[in-house]
Amino acid sequence: ELRYANTLMRFDFVWLRDHCRSASCYNAKTNQRSLDTASVDLAIKPKAVRVDETTLFLTWPDGHVTRYGLEWLVKNSYEGQKQQVMHPRILWNADIYRQAQVPSVDCRSFLETDEGLKEFLQNFLLYGIAFVENVTPTKEDTEILAERISLIRETIYGRMWYFTSDFSRGDTAYTKLALDRHTDTTYFQEPCGIQVFHCLKHEGTGGRTLLVDGFYAAEQVLRQAPDQFELLSKVPLKHEYVENVGDCHNHMIGVGPVLNVYPWNNELYLIRYNNYDRAVINTVPYDVVHRWYAAHRTLTTELRRPENELWVKLKPGKALFIDNWRVLHGREAFTGYRQLCGCYLTRDDVLNTARLLGLQA
Repeated sequence: ELRYANTLMRFDFVWLRDHCRSASCYNAKTNQRSLDTASVDLAIKPKAVRVDETTLFLTWPDGHVTRYGLEWLVKNSYEGQKQQVMHPRILWNADIYRQAQVPSVDCRSFLETDEGLKEFLQNFLLYGIAFVENVTPTKEDTEILAERISLIRETIYGRMWYFTSDFSRGDTAYTKLALDRHTDTTYFQEPCGIQVFHCLKHEGTGGRTLLVDGFYAAEQVLRQAPDQFELLSKVPLKHEYVENVGDCHNHMIGVGPVLNVYPWNNELYLIRYNNYDRAVINTVPYDVVHRWYAAHRTLTTELRRPENELWVKLKPGKALFIDNWRVLHGREAFTGYRQLCGCYLTRDDVLNTARLLGLQA
């Protein structure tokens, strides 16, 4: 037990031996552990312990000495992590987002400068959506844009896709009908992290895109009914996609709760919400089912509040990036010919790009 910087920390001796950063235990060049954790005696205790103003010293039975900076221990202790946010965000409804006047980033600045790229990624990390302006309205230029921040995630829909209302795929999205708010690929074990939309052409009316901050809605549920928030974070559901159209034959199943949180600080990191693709509920016992429906209704009510709806008109030249783990999207019905292109990005690579630019992600 150790107190530093107003934090009371408790450490297991095996943990303290395992995390030793000495040259024989840790390779500082590769940032990888060298110590064989299985070689540590589970009953190990130091034979000497000393603490000065900045450092903890432990001498182990074999004579090995481990040194820890107290600042490092606070940052990496369980107690310290409970107080830290993994991903700083600004939760929003339509008014909050509009009042923030989040700027779009010019395509040339995005592609050619670290400053433009960093501004874009900061917007994306904080709000879960970000726009790039003055993009040449072609699939090829949209692909170049996407690859600036990530590898493109190839899926059953291909690498880069064209999106029209020709029902070429067995999905409601390939029609002119309105689409209610949802997140994509809930039927993947790991839903796609980021979605890119670029409207290349629209000769008609309607078709505005709906955006809703799922984390803002979930926060309202947490405040109003924390027991329902907890239920939505613990009950696993199946989501399913069955397709038999033309040459496309797929059967995808993904399993997970609607709300996914880090267990040590209850921070929400993923919402899996798609009423179109939710499969038969057969993973929930009888005495929980009705409570789950009530909790889901509470969340749905928040997601459908008009004040939480941000409507945007996608136009040629303006690309939209959506955090598919956070922001739900939909659309209003439309007339005429409408063509979009886009892709999914691997979340790890987007966050990697952000961290390399000095952002917390």
